[in-house]
Amino acid sequence: MTEMNVNEATEKKSLNFIEQVVEKDLSEGKNGNRVQTRFPPEPNGYLHIGHAKAICLDFGIAARYGGVCNLRFDDTNPTKEDMEYVEAIKEDIQWLGFQWGNEYYASDYFQQLWDFAIQLIKEGKAYIDEQSAEDIAAQKGTPTQPGTESPYRNRPVEESLALFEKMNTGEIEEGKMVLRAKIDMASPNMHFRDPIIYRVVKHPHHRTGETWKAYPMYDFAHGQSDFFEGVTHSLCTLEFVPHRPLYDLFVDWVKNEEDLDDNRPRQYEFNKLNLNYTLMSKRNLLVLVKEGLVNGWDDPRMPTLCGFRRRGYSPESIRNFVDKIGYTTYDALNDFALLESAVRDDLNKRSTRVSAVIDPVKLVITNYPEGQVEEMEAINNPEDPNSGTHIIEFSRELWMEREDFMENAPKKYFRMTPGQEVRLKNAYIVKCTGCDKDENGNITTVYAEYDPETKTGMPGSNRKVKGTLHWVSCAHCIKAEVRLYDRLWKVENPRDEMAAIRKETGCEALEAMQQMINEDSLKVLTECYVEKYLAEAKPYDYLQFQRIGYFNVDKDSTPEHLVFNRTVTLKDTWAKLNK
Repeated sequence: MTEMNVNEATEKKSLNFIEQVVEKDLSEGKNGNRVQTRFPPEPNGYLHIGHAKAICLDFGIAARYGGVCNLRFDDTNPTKEDMEYVEAIKEDIQWLGFQWGNEYYASDYFQQLWDFAIQLIKEGKAYIDEQSAEDIAAQKGTPTQPGTESPYRNRPVEESLALFEKMNTGEIEEGKMVLRAKIDMASPNMHFRDPIIYRVVKHPHHRTGETWKAYPMYDFAHGQSDFFEGVTHSLCTLEFVPHRPLYDLFVDWVKNEEDLDDNRPRQYEFNKLNLNYTLMSKRNLLVLVKEGLVNGWDDPRMPTLCGFRRRGYSPESIRNFVDKIGYTTYDALNDFALLESAVRDDLNKRSTRVSAVIDPVKLVITNYPEGQVEEMEAINNPEDPNSGTHIIEFSRELWMEREDFMENAPKKYFRMTPGQEVRLKNAYIVKCTGCDKDENGNITTVYAEYDPETKTGMPGSNRKVKGTLHWVSCAHCIKAEVRLYDRLWKVENPRDEMAAIRKETGCEALEAMQQMINEDSLKVLTECYVEKYLAEAKPYDYLQFQRIGYFNVDKDSTPEHLVFNRTVTLKDTWAKLNK
């Protein structure tokens, strides 16, 4: 009995604060003992790693408590939204391993929101304001000073109704008038100072076309959409904390001030996912794409989910990372190395081990018979006993890594150097005998002799040798392109750095970005060789190039031109380089 109580206490301790809220609501029978969440992206760009945290929470909470998570596109700004983004968002969510219950759009509720706005006008809770945006902003006051009432605040209901109708007929130009909620211009909460709830946008909507000219603001559409759908727990990031009272008020109004403590959505806020060496604003990401600083939204240097997918990150690794950092009520800057560590841990379990030489130099085994070819057995993944094996050919002439040879090596150098033995993985122990150089002193060929009694699996192979090198057979390999990706930014906090540069110089975002970009974020190697086994590799396959790093097959890859992306190095080399 005692043990059970201890276990229960441990489980309770491990709950994050949102799970605690949900369990309390369920214990009190709130919302008919239902749990319903939603993931509400705006279709104005591609999802990034920050959205992954919200997705994991929204879908995870629903799954844990037997509820449902719906997908709702917040499509209230037609100037920035597109069906391309809608489809991309759905693909990313499914790639992460989640499936929504229902698919909704804020535009599904345009008529309901419009009718609700008319109701508010009739009840004296909203009015048409014809002032400029600048005048309205100036009249808002400050957090310590009350605002000034609009001269239109008390205009007759009939006038506001008539003008509101005109806002949607095309008769009113953008910026000429807005609909404001009439709340309290002296409220200490600035969001209560008669917020704008409708504005004119003369741009075709990606779903509704030309039907609407007047569009609801986010704060007006958000809570009501949650209510219409039956959402119980509306999970947002911390910047929405000041908006919560307004969210609650609009829900109170749409419920006609009835049954206010139950059968309604409640907003709860959690911390954003912030990563060092990462810029995640969709606005800034769009600049990178449009100005050609990256090769599209799915460039493997981008923090977008499609970028991480193309680079070779597994969805499991991202979910594990999100789970590891957890959910709190305060913001923090997470180390990118934590994400890379999660990736390494996951890919170690699922990646096929293969041989690839990315900076080749020829290795000739001088005492190996010319024309002889042996088929060596290579384990696909030592972490997975069921992964099987594949064949790699061995011959007299091989490619090896240039950095694995040193003519005059220090004492503790355990790779290829004259007079020293090394093991060629899956093959033989060889002893280096010398090298050839060109007129500039560059190594052109390395020579070695093999011991026929040391083939992997034979008794002689047990001889102690400190160094093990990878290789591919010159006659049995495939030429490939290898793209070495690194962090896009050379500064730890690019968001703050960009703000500082712009403040100091008065430049545009693009110019500031150009100053911060890591010029070594992409190196393309075209003279690489991989074992023949990779001829059948498919885009997005997870691979470990032995002794080099984790890679995957790029979507541009073809059987005639293989292309591989470096996902992450085997070890965290960045931290060492930047000490």
